Amino acid sequence: MQIDWLTVAAQIVNFLALVWLLQRFLYRPITQAMQRREARIEQRLSEARAARAEAEEDARALQDQKDALDASKEQILDDARQHAASLRETLENDLRAEIQQKRTAWHDHLLQEREEFARALRKEAGHRVVEITRRILADYAQSDLSNRIAETFLRRLHDLDEETRDTLIRAARHAHAPARIETGLALDPSAKARVTRALHQILSARIDIEYGVAADILMGVRMTIAEQTIDWTAETYLRRLDTTLDEVLETSAHTPDRAAPQDREHEPV
Repeated sequence: MQIDWLTVAAQIVNFLALVWLLQRFLYRPITQAMQRREARIEQRLSEARAARAEAEEDARALQDQKDALDASKEQILDDARQHAASLRETLENDLRAEIQQKRTAWHDHLLQEREEFARALRKEAGHRVVEITRRILADYAQSDLSNRIAETFLRRLHDLDEETRDTLIRAARHAHAPARIETGLALDPSAKARVTRALHQILSARIDIEYGVAADILMGVRMTIAEQTIDWTAETYLRRLDTTLDEVLETSAHTPDRAAPQDREHEPV
């Protein structure tokens, strides 16, 4: 059997042409399509892996946040419990201190009221004594005491210290109005004459003198020359007694009450 090499060559050429055509128009597009599909699949798989990794990362982050929140919640609750306990203790201490303060203030108020009542009672008693003395002197002042008053005034006038006497002398020399002698009851003419002579001898012979009766003078004499005034009256002594009594009461009010601690021990709480 003879081989037709021309036919063989033609068949080979046809086969190669067919292969080329298949490669060109069939296999290559299919291969490229498969490659593109594989690339898309690989891309999707990569995206899926990335999404999965991101989801896992988000899950871990969420878990970490949850754990942190749980820990923070416990810390917050613990801090809140500690703060509540501290606040309760503070409020209890403040309440106890306030109760103790009010109790002490109430006790001090009672002591103050007791002291004020005792002081007022002592003061009223002292003032009653002064008032009774004043009334007794007023009753006795209704007698004829003008001579005795004049004698007492003259004695006081002679016993003046040098500074007071010089002051009265200067006032008498520069006075534009008469010297005024006031008593609780009217002096008789002889008593007035003795007083006038004494004033002329001791102070000034040129000074004019007028006499009057003043209702506020209990017993004694008040002399006014210009702006200078001196008096020797029972009312003066009574005022001094009243002032001394007030000073004594005020001093006793500031003296610590020694019985207070004992009273406080027996006082109910």
